[in-house]
Amino acid sequence: MLFGKVIISSLGLVLLTSMVLGGSGSLTLAQNPSAQTTPQAESQPPQTTGSQQQPSPSSTPKPKPKDEEAPGQSDEVIRVETNLTNIFFTAEDKHKRFISTLKQDDIRVYEDGQPQQIFTFQQNTDLPLSLAILIDTSASEERTLPEEKSAAREFIESALRPNRDEAAVVSFTGEVTLEQGFTGSIERLRRAIDKVEFVPPSGYIGGGIVVPTTPPISGTNQIMAAATAIWDAVWATSNELLSESAEHTRRAIILLTDGDDTISQMHMSDAIQRAQKAEALVYAIGIGDRYNFNVNESALRKITDQTGGRAYFPRNERELREAFTQIQHDLREQYLVAYSPTNKTRDGSYRRIQVEIINPELKKEALRLNYRQGYFAKVPDSGASTPARKKP
Repeated sequence: MLFGKVIISSLGLVLLTSMVLGGSGSLTLAQNPSAQTTPQAESQPPQTTGSQQQPSPSSTPKPKPKDEEAPGQSDEVIRVETNLTNIFFTAEDKHKRFISTLKQDDIRVYEDGQPQQIFTFQQNTDLPLSLAILIDTSASEERTLPEEKSAAREFIESALRPNRDEAAVVSFTGEVTLEQGFTGSIERLRRAIDKVEFVPPSGYIGGGIVVPTTPPISGTNQIMAAATAIWDAVWATSNELLSESAEHTRRAIILLTDGDDTISQMHMSDAIQRAQKAEALVYAIGIGDRYNFNVNESALRKITDQTGGRAYFPRNERELREAFTQIQHDLREQYLVAYSPTNKTRDGSYRRIQVEIINPELKKEALRLNYRQGYFAKVPDSGASTPARKKP
């Protein structure tokens, strides 16, 4: 039995191949030959770098006294910055209305059950966005794909801010394809979404039914066209796109699928873990052909709950657009909490996070807090957990 597999080189160039069950290697994105990535200046939000323009050499240079060093160059400041853990969260009441009046004293943060000292608490933080839109183009999406594409276009046009935010478009069946790399160009993203389409496998007659044909096409292509690899798509996107996106951005995956995975090499737990390591929220829109297929709400709720996103299950086009609107609010209405963990061990272990309301009056309102449930500690000499994309 053959399973589709995509492989990427260290330079980011991709090609598609196949693999016999039992083989080894890493799963990544296949790139649409027509997909383009915009230049750094256009597609990437502004970044702060540690380098500065060097002055002209002096004939008698003098070393700068230690007490005059720039704050950003001190060892102590660097240590504090790299050890801080950032948690984004939203708060809503029982009517699902966003609460934007919380104060630092209203909450407490725990890591592995131990209370943590909060260094930073900010309301409605306005970080640049790095968004990856993943579109399921398998047979279960045949009926709803036009509405999904239309809503995704509207979302991109309303959510992305020029010269600040960026997005990418990925489609998947049994194969994962990069339709458009990260860019801030609305027009390029719109074209990429327009190109996404359902391509029926040979012998497909509708409703998920495939009948034998003569002569048969490639067995690998037939399997891939008729399959759905959701967890492979999330894993590859987190590993190859979001983990290499611009630094100091809010990363998110918007997943449009029915949640019914049929052929992924990666397990759901692998996809969740990779998204957590990329510090990416996963928002799922559970949509598809409910007449002939199921919508796996349990799977989509699990991956969103554990990464700090949300799951939506629209029943019509209006609810689909409302889901995109709520995602946009979610990304803009978040709080940022930063703390230095009491556990300083850099062992790569998973640390569980809990944020709770401690204000007695607010506790009566039964507010719901939404945030990622944990993170992976850094390891020595690993650098930043989510490295910035380098200039070509």
